[in-house]
Amino acid sequence: MDDRRAEGTTSRGAEGRLSGISCFLPACNEEGNIARTVGEALAVLPAVAHECEVIVVDDGSRDGTAAVAEGLAAGDPRVRVVRHPANRGYGQAVRSGLRAGRLEWLFLTDGDGQFDFADLPRVAALAPGHDAVLGFRRKRRDTFLRRLNGVAWTLLMDLLLRLRVRDVDCAFKLLRREVVAGLPLRSRGAMISAELIARLRRRRARIAEVPVAHRPRLAGTSTGGNPRVILRAFGELLELRRELTRP
Repeated sequence: MDDRRAEGTTSRGAEGRLSGISCFLPACNEEGNIARTVGEALAVLPAVAHECEVIVVDDGSRDGTAAVAEGLAAGDPRVRVVRHPANRGYGQAVRSGLRAGRLEWLFLTDGDGQFDFADLPRVAALAPGHDAVLGFRRKRRDTFLRRLNGVAWTLLMDLLLRLRVRDVDCAFKLLRREVVAGLPLRSRGAMISAELIARLRRRRARIAEVPVAHRPRLAGTSTGGNPRVILRAFGELLELRRELTRP
């Protein structure tokens, strides 16, 4: 973990809040979770930043996710919706969220509500002097197989890409927008988190890590264990490794 701090570099105002955070939520078929997740975000973000927005990235949902999100946006100007007409994959949803954010800091977390926004103030406290603050799950609330796969995947990413992080796929990431801007992200699926960190490392970004809570999913079904998702991730991993190790 790179925990260097840059003297004189700060984006926190007199009240200790950041200037602005664009929180974006990739969501696919999260009708049962998205309203609660947006509500939790809006309850915490004003205490963390002077200006905030919540962007729901609907990745071609086939349920009522888009309708719920559009209703939330109609009732609160701080909420926006970015829609993919068809499912493009988690990586594309993250890339759309990164592009859509307008404020100084970008905060990525998933629309399934498995992460607690109460951890965000601790994460934001490390923003001055860092370009990215990455959460790692203190106790992962998933099946044993998913936890085992997660540990193995993080170790593999560290071995092949030298990421040096504790939980590569933890969807609790605070990113300085100017450092992320222009990164040539190409992953369409689950490799997006590893690619993002790998490219930040190449840019010599200052990275810190913070333990965060993880909660059981209350509604909907995760697609992370889908064989097609896994195969695509391995294909994108090989492509990224070839690119990063090319002389």
